[in-house]
Order: sequence, then structure tokens, then C-alpha cells
Amino acid sequence: MTQTVHAPGHQADSAWRHFWNRGGWWKAVVAVAVYYGVYQLLGLLVGAVFPAKGAVRGAAGSPMDVFIITGLPILLGCVVLLVFAFSLGWLKELFARQAIRGHRWMWVAVGVVLAINVSAVLSIDYEKAGAGLVASWLITGLFVGFAEEVLTRGFVVNLMRKAGHGELSVAVVSSALFAAMHFGNLFTSDQGLSTTLMQVVYTFAFGMCMYLALRVTGNLLWPILLHASTDPTLFLHGGNPVNNVFSIVASLSTYLVIATGFILLIVLVVSERRRARELL
Repeated sequence: MTQTVHAPGHQADSAWRHFWNRGGWWKAVVAVAVYYGVYQLLGLLVGAVFPAKGAVRGAAGSPMDVFIITGLPILLGCVVLLVFAFSLGWLKELFARQAIRGHRWMWVAVGVVLAINVSAVLSIDYEKAGAGLVASWLITGLFVGFAEEVLTRGFVVNLMRKAGHGELSVAVVSSALFAAMHFGNLFTSDQGLSTTLMQVVYTFAFGMCMYLALRVTGNLLWPILLHASTDPTLFLHGGNPVNNVFSIVASLSTYLVIATGFILLIVLVVSERRRARELL
């Protein structure tokens, strides 16, 4: 009889994949916490290599300043997430067609976020902003959408589902971890507690909308693109607004997303309970 001998590296690789493939909510917490720590370290590294008001970054708020201090650490974070996914053999799995499909009412989440983003696009003073800043924010937005959606609607959702958690738990935990990352802004920026708490509530509701977008579109790519179109358009609108009818929707985006996210969470609770009764 021939005995198969596995190399130590193969055994370590198998143990690593086995650990994560079993899933679990606490592993989702660990994944998000480690990524957040790595992202903060990358931000410090980028800040040290490219100091403020240096020859490369230029003035605060300039296109290169935005790209380097905001976009570059997130781009490096995207690379970290891709390496992590590759090490688990999850690259295809994360972007595969979703096995759990959505309901038509979930399109409301997509519609509200799209309406806000389009309104922001139509109420930006592009001449004041300049083509360079617009391009810098759009590119940065792609990095933000990819990193935050792959992490929370990709890894977190996958880990929760692998552990057998119901979709209501998947939705709440993925949204809560997404919101928790933004609570760190209280310590890494000069914004106050009230602003941070409002941001946490907003990001939880926005995370719920992105979860519903994942369900109803059936692929992680669409929440990534929807998210990627949100941050840059709202930042550009906030800094370079045009007062027209469209600006009303964009200026109310925080409250619209919060209302939509929490109302649809209630609908999801009712829907999941109904589905559970039907399975009995």
C-alpha cells in the first residue's frame, strides 16, 4: 500500500482554509478588526512616505492629496483583501452568482441610493471642483466601494452563511460591522461624538441597503459599483454644491438612507419570519 505524504506547507494551507471555511460570526468580527487595523497602519505608512503639503501631495484637498491620503491606503487595502481571498480559494466564490435570491421589494434600496447619487451628480459645480478633483474622487470611490463591499458583503456574509446563520442575522451583522468600522473616525479624525454617532447610524442603514442590493441583484459586483458611486458624488456635492432642485435630494441623503435602511430592515424581519413559517 502506498501512503500519501503531505508536505508541511500543504497541511498548513489546508488548516488555514478549513478554519475559515467553517465560518462563524466571531470570525467575521476578527476579519473586519484585522482589516481595519491593517488599513490604519497603511494610512500611517502612506502619510509618512508622502507628508502633508509635500511636493507630491500638494495642497490639502488637491486631486493628488485626495488620491494619496484617501485613495492609496484603500487601494493597498484592496490588495490585502484580494490576497486573503486568494489564500482561501474564495475569489470565484465571492463573485459567483448568489445562491440566496432576493425579493422585488428589495429593489427599493437600490432605487433610493441611485436616486441620491444621480441627484448629487446633477448638483455639483464641476467648474469649481475641476476635472482633476472629480477624477481623483471617482477613482478613490472605486477603491472604497471594492474594499468595503468585498469585506462586509463579501467576507462577512460568506462567513455568516457558512456557519448556517439565517439571512436576518447575516444582514444585521454585516451592516453592524460595516458601521463599527466608521466609529473609529471618532479617534482618527477631528469630528465630534455626535457627528460620529450619526455616521454610524447612517452607515448601518447604508449597509442594510447594500445587503439588499446584493440579494436582489444576485452578485457582489453591483453593490460594489453602487457603493463606488455614492461616496465620490456626495463628497463632491458637499464641497462644490449647486443650488437646484436636485440638490434637495442630495442634501437630505443621510436622512433618506437612514429611513430607507431601517424601514426595509423591518420589512426584512417580517419577510424572513414568513419564510421561516412556510418552511415548517
